[in-house]
Amino acid sequence: MKLFSLIRPVALATLGALVMSQAVWAEGEDESAWTGSLKSKFFGEQTILEDKDTIEITAPYRAEDPALVPIQIISKFPQTQDHFIRNITVIIDNNPTPFSASFDFSPESGKADLATRMRFNAYTHVRAIALTNDGKLHMAKAFVKASGGCSAPIGTDAEAAKARMGKMKFKFEGDKVVIGQPNPIQLLISHPNITGMQMDQISRIVQPAHFVTEAKVTFDGKLILGVRGDIAVSADPNFRFFFKPDRAGELKAEIKDNLGNQFSASQTVSP
Repeated sequence: MKLFSLIRPVALATLGALVMSQAVWAEGEDESAWTGSLKSKFFGEQTILEDKDTIEITAPYRAEDPALVPIQIISKFPQTQDHFIRNITVIIDNNPTPFSASFDFSPESGKADLATRMRFNAYTHVRAIALTNDGKLHMAKAFVKASGGCSAPIGTDAEAAKARMGKMKFKFEGDKVVIGQPNPIQLLISHPNITGMQMDQISRIVQPAHFVTEAKVTFDGKLILGVRGDIAVSADPNFRFFFKPDRAGELKAEIKDNLGNQFSASQTVSP
């Protein structure tokens, strides 16, 4: 009895260590996509600092809907003329096209924060790599359990989606825009953003890729947000970001898709 009492805890401890090592190995194996090819493909031999002093990225560990996974990138300092984030690139390691989106910012952005929704096709790391104005690269990452997001069925009526395609609007948070302060704002875009891997549920035909490739938001001609997107960006793209106006002026959004369609919308902003 005493011998069994001694053996049982040792066996359980060994089993627990084995399970833990397998879990660590599985996540480490996923990391190999980045270290084996993706890092060099997109950033060459450049040094990338993995820290939490520049940006953080948050995403659900287990996604409810793999075609609509919310991600949020949070910057750790304000955008100023002397010190700012110039660009953030999002890589989803195990997606069919790992390059997911790239976001350009400026001092006029106020803050280089960004929230949007993306498709995840497999268990994977999602990475945000920030380029600061001094030329340094900083990375933050999160692990997401999701599968099938890039081939998930098209959820809207194709004709209805086509009819509203290109419509855009800005959505402000709060009662008014505050001059001289970073103001949160959303750009809502109507576009099916078809991946080329999705089957129409009626015709049973895989639909050709049709997605937004570029978006640009300016305030009186100055860049606030620039976007280069791919199939990972969810249908009806939605971007939440900041801008820091120094006066009343015009916000303008322009988008292009991979079929050559172009759309624009503008709105006057006043305090």
